[in-house]
Amino acid sequence: MTDDAAAQSTPQDDLARHAAKMAKKKAARDKIMATKEGEKGLVIVHTGAGKGKSSSGFGMILRCIAHGMPCAVVQFIKGAWDTGERRLIEGNFGDLCQFHAMGEGFTWETQDKARDIAAARKGWEKAKELIRDPDIRFVLLDEINIALRYDYLAVDEVVAFLRDEKPPMTHVCLTGRNAKEELIEIADLVTEMALVKHPFRSGIKGQKGVEF
Repeated sequence: MTDDAAAQSTPQDDLARHAAKMAKKKAARDKIMATKEGEKGLVIVHTGAGKGKSSSGFGMILRCIAHGMPCAVVQFIKGAWDTGERRLIEGNFGDLCQFHAMGEGFTWETQDKARDIAAARKGWEKAKELIRDPDIRFVLLDEINIALRYDYLAVDEVVAFLRDEKPPMTHVCLTGRNAKEELIEIADLVTEMALVKHPFRSGIKGQKGVEF
C-alpha cells in the first residue's frame, strides 16, 4: 500500500483487510486440521530450569478431572510437602484422581542415598500399577526426572516400560529438570521451561499459592 493509499484508508477498510487476512489464516488452519485424525495416549515431558513444570502437569490433571477422566498423581520428590495441589485433589476430587506422595524431600534434605533409592523404587512400582490400570486415562509422574537424573531409577527401565507396556490410550506426563535424552527421544510432546528471572535469586523464598 502506498503512503497516499494508507492516508486515505478508513477504519472500515482496515476492518475489511483484517477480516480477509483472518479468513485466509482460518482456511489454511482448517486444511491442516483436516489431516489430523489420529488419537493416542501421549508421553509428555516437562523439563528445563524454569518454573512451571509441575504446575503445567497439574493443570492437565485438572483438565482430566473436568472431563470426568480418571487420573492419578505420583510425586517422587515433594511427597513430604503440604502442597495446595494435594489439598485440592484429595479434598475434592479423590473419586476421580488418586494422589500418591511417595517422595521424602530433595536429596540434599534426606542425605541418605539408599533411602532415596528405596523411595524412588516404591514410587515407580506404584506408577507402573497406575499406568497399567485400564480405567486410568492420565498419570502425572511429578519430579521423576530428578530421580532419573541421580540414577535412583534406571532410565532404560522407564523408557522400556513406557514404550512397551503403556496402554495405547493412556497419557503419562513426566516432570523435572534435566530430563534424560533417552526419555526425550521416545516422548510425543516435550516442553523445556526456560528460566529468565526468578525471585529466589533476589532473596525471596517460595511463596504459598505460587510455589506450593
